[in-house]
Amino acid sequence: MKNVAAIILAAGRGTRMKSDTPKVLQELHNRPLLSFLIKTLDELDVKEKVLVVGSENKDIKKIFKDVNTIVQKKPLGSGDAAKCAKSYFAGFDGNLLVLCGDTPLIAKDTIERLVKKHINEKASCTVLTATVNDPTSYGRIVRDSRGRIAKIVEEKDLADYEKAIQEINVGCYCFKTKDLFTHIKDLKINPKKKEFYLTDIVGILWQNKKKIVSNSCTDSSEFLGINSQIDLAEANSVIKRKVLRKLMLEGVMITDPDSTIIDMDAVIGKDTIIYPNTVIGKNTVIGKRCKIGPFARIRPGTELSDDVEIGNFVELVRTKISSGTKVKHMTYLGDTSVGKNVNIGAGTITANYDGKKKNKTVIEDNAFIGVGSIFIAPVRVGRGATVGAGSVVTRNKNIPPRKTVVGVPAKILQKERRK
Repeated sequence: MKNVAAIILAAGRGTRMKSDTPKVLQELHNRPLLSFLIKTLDELDVKEKVLVVGSENKDIKKIFKDVNTIVQKKPLGSGDAAKCAKSYFAGFDGNLLVLCGDTPLIAKDTIERLVKKHINEKASCTVLTATVNDPTSYGRIVRDSRGRIAKIVEEKDLADYEKAIQEINVGCYCFKTKDLFTHIKDLKINPKKKEFYLTDIVGILWQNKKKIVSNSCTDSSEFLGINSQIDLAEANSVIKRKVLRKLMLEGVMITDPDSTIIDMDAVIGKDTIIYPNTVIGKNTVIGKRCKIGPFARIRPGTELSDDVEIGNFVELVRTKISSGTKVKHMTYLGDTSVGKNVNIGAGTITANYDGKKKNKTVIEDNAFIGVGSIFIAPVRVGRGATVGAGSVVTRNKNIPPRKTVVGVPAKILQKERRK
C-alpha cells in the first residue's frame, strides 16, 4: 500500500486472561496472537508499522524485534497509546491505520477495502463497523440526523436510548495522519475508566467538521476481540474451521473435522485422507494419496511424499518419509529419514536425543523394520535390510544393505535376505 502506515495498539495488560503472559503474546493456532496482524500488514505491503507496548511488556519487543516499538509508560488507555506515536510520525503526511492488537482475525481484504474507501472518499477518518443482533460489550456507532457518524460511545457510557443501537465499532480505523495528531491533544480522560479513549477522537473530528465515513465488516469472526481464555479458544476454533474448509475444497478428505487439528501453514496434497483425532503441526508437508491417522501426530519439520500411510498413535517430528512407506501403529520417529517402500513395524522408536543433542536415523529404501525395534541414533539402516522384532540397534552400529540383524544389541545374521 502506497503512503499508508500502521499503528498496532498492544499495550493492554489483558487482566481478564488471568495469565502472566501478555495478552498479545498468548498462543493462537501455535503462534503469538499479535503475529496475525503483523502478517496481514506485511501481505498488504505496509512497510512502516509501529507497535505501542506497555512498559512491562519487554517480551513483545524481543519477539517482534523487526517491528518498530514505542513504549507507553503509563497505562492510560488507547487514546494515550496512539498519542505516544505522534513524534514517530511527525514527518509522515499519508494515511494511518490504527488497529487493536487483540483483534487478530481481521482479514487482509477487509483492511484493504477500508483503506480504499478512505482514500476514495478523501475522509479524515474511516471506521470499520458491523451490525450485530447482540451489541453487548461493544462500542456503538452514533449517527447524526443525516446519517453521518457523529461519535462512538463505549458500553459503560451509553445512554439508555443508545443501548438499542446495533451498529458497533470493530476497532480498526484509517486516519489522515495530520488530522489524527492535530486533534488527539483534545482527548479528555474518561471519568469512569480514568483512561483516554481513542474512540473519542471520532466525536472530536465530527465537531471540527471533518469527514468521517464507515466501511462494513460482515463476517462476525473477524471482529472477535481476545480478552479471555474463552475468547482465545473461540478464535482457535474459527481458524481451525477455515483451515479445514480450505483443505477440503482443495481435495483433502477429512473424515471427522470436529476432532482434527491442522495448522494453517500445513501443505497437504489432494486425495489424502485424514482420519479422526489427528493433529498436524506447522511447517509440515504431506503429499498426495496419503492416509493419516486415526490418532496420529505430525509435528513440525515433517515431510511425507505421495502414497505414505501413517497409522494410529504414530508420532513424527522433523522426519522425512518417501513414497510407498507404511508406518502403521504406535511408533515414534524423530529426526529420521525413511526411504521408499519401507515397512515400519508397530512400536518402533528412534531414540534421537542423547541428553545433549538430537541425532539422526536413516532408513534406506525397501528396508523391513520388525515390531518393537529401537534405534539409538545416530544409526543407518541400509537398502533392503531387515531388523528383527524387538531388536535394539545401538548408536553408530550401521546395518549394511540387505543384511538382517536381530537381538539386543542387534547383530548381523550370516544368512542374507533375498533381494
